[in-house]
Amino acid sequence: MSTLKLKDGTEIFYKDQGEGPVLMFHHGWPLSSDDWDAQVIFFLQRGYRVVTHDRRGHGRSSQDIYNHTIEQYASDAAELIEFLDLKDVVHIGHSTGGGEVIRYVNKYANGRAKKAVLISAVPPIMVASDSNPDGVPMSVFDGIRDQTLNNRQQFYIDLTFPFYGYNREGAAVKEGVQRNWWRQGMMGGIVAHYDGIKAFSETDFRDDLKNVDIPVLVLHGEDDQIVPYQNAALKSIKLLKNGTIKTYPGFPHGMPTTHADVINKDLLEFIEA
Repeated sequence: MSTLKLKDGTEIFYKDQGEGPVLMFHHGWPLSSDDWDAQVIFFLQRGYRVVTHDRRGHGRSSQDIYNHTIEQYASDAAELIEFLDLKDVVHIGHSTGGGEVIRYVNKYANGRAKKAVLISAVPPIMVASDSNPDGVPMSVFDGIRDQTLNNRQQFYIDLTFPFYGYNREGAAVKEGVQRNWWRQGMMGGIVAHYDGIKAFSETDFRDDLKNVDIPVLVLHGEDDQIVPYQNAALKSIKLLKNGTIKTYPGFPHGMPTTHADVINKDLLEFIEA
């Protein structure tokens, strides 16, 4: 196990594996770096160096109760990247991790980032507002807050059904996948998870998307019940200077797990292009 103590004393757990071109994966709420297992082994077997980390308050990182914002998450990633002296990195983020990636690339990369991938990602901005009238109503996020605060143990089981599309007719439900999601979620701190809801739902990434020059691949499932692709991928691609988009009919939010074979192939193609 490797940990890095950040400038503010937070300890970040990370895994640095393999040798070769560098890929860094950024996980979603409320999970950990273990959520990338299907991608990690795929790329390790193909000669890549793969770096993953547990976001502050999540997984095996210290359960700090302060600074759970996208800005802080991106800054934390930058500290880890500079500590490991990673260069020419391809950054891949899922859901909240996609927000972390685009903020990092825009504000903190300092030339260290080569490409970026946003998978089922929250940008440009999730919550509905006057400037985002077709966004997700605040009441939805208030419900997530309520369930996280008062019913977290059961909520983290219930949420796996829409997360992986297991509530769709004919879905092949895998209890092991659900248990692994619950395991990762319950490892994290409740304060981090509660505050993280505001971070992923209310952070505005529109300027980040506009300012990024490096190639960005946007991947999103068209049956994403957590981050609707019409409010995310279809808007993000319009703001990117050098973006490519691919959407998948019927794929759920958790498609890096449910459809790892398809997602890994498309990631490899973009990374090697």
